[in-house]
Amino acid sequence: MPTSSTQTEQLRQKTRELCELFPDDYWRETDRNRRYPQEFVDRLTKEGLLAALIPAEYGGLGVGLAEASVIMEEINKSGGHSAACHAQMYTMGALLRHGNETQKNAYLPGIATGDLRLQAFSITEDAAGSDTTSIETAALKDGDDFVITGHKSWTSRIDESDLAFVLARTSEKPSGQGADRTHGLTLFLVDLRQVRAEQPETLQVVKVRTMFNYATNQIFYRGMRVPASAVIGEIGKGFRYVIDGWNAERILLASEAIGDGYWFTERAVDYANKRTVFGRTIGTNQGVQFPITDAYMKVRAADMMRYEAARLFDAGKPCGAEANMAKHLASEASWAAGNACLDTHGGYGFVDEYDVERKFRETRMFQVAPVNNNMIKSFVATKVLGLPRSY
Repeated sequence: MPTSSTQTEQLRQKTRELCELFPDDYWRETDRNRRYPQEFVDRLTKEGLLAALIPAEYGGLGVGLAEASVIMEEINKSGGHSAACHAQMYTMGALLRHGNETQKNAYLPGIATGDLRLQAFSITEDAAGSDTTSIETAALKDGDDFVITGHKSWTSRIDESDLAFVLARTSEKPSGQGADRTHGLTLFLVDLRQVRAEQPETLQVVKVRTMFNYATNQIFYRGMRVPASAVIGEIGKGFRYVIDGWNAERILLASEAIGDGYWFTERAVDYANKRTVFGRTIGTNQGVQFPITDAYMKVRAADMMRYEAARLFDAGKPCGAEANMAKHLASEASWAAGNACLDTHGGYGFVDEYDVERKFRETRMFQVAPVNNNMIKSFVATKVLGLPRSY
């Protein structure tokens, strides 16, 4: 059952109070040192917030994506950075909707309590990029096991995870006109504890430093052996299961961008009301007012699209277009708000103690990840408007 608006606000308030324990200087330090915010994630887990989408029978909160998205929004609105933990939210779709009861019983209670952590989604490859159907990482059947060999990029938080989703090819990519390009990909839920204990040489993790604090890596799978029980759903149909995670991911990241947008506008308004130049506060000037106001209206509009996408997702209805549009609109709005905030602060916006430059770097990601905004435009053009495919 969906939660009531009262319950949603209680969840929002709980998240907000927790975030107050982690002020700006905490996030400034983790960013400066590119340190995983373990204390913050541990506290979120302890309070049950990262188990929001897990049904109550498995120990979670059992709320919908609309409610869960509020958690991500409030983290970013407080000045934090949800990238440290958002994957545990959007990976739930593949396990909850397509995992079998044995898998759910084996993992969900532990994820809910925090005894297990599922933060890694290993899909993207350098050559394939956004063309997921062209990945080459292979999983070959060997007795009762599969042996996974290949290379992945942008596999984030694997060192902070006990479990990881890995998408691999179990049969050749279909060719020819009319062939289903998505067939032959299989989704595995890999128990990293077993891999690290029994076959550590099969998993190589190479850290990648980025322009903001994002615990991401390149991964080399060197004959990593996983049992057939790790397969999610049916062999060869993993691409369809990943899409569930993608829609949830787009909605949740839209929520993060919306949180950033509100943070930027609030900080800009506060500074504009305090900063005095030429005998008056700079907020008096329409040249300062209008960019902030314009960005705020864009954030509000994106906020409504976020809830529409989440409503459809929670109802089990097709929501690909809405999820993509929510992510696009929110990322554009947060970027507009970031620029308005930086312009308002002037030179001080580049000084780390104001936190604008940190959030500015963080919010830029939303325009290119998890999918580039131009790809979203192509999706809407073809899937919604009926224009011919360009790729």
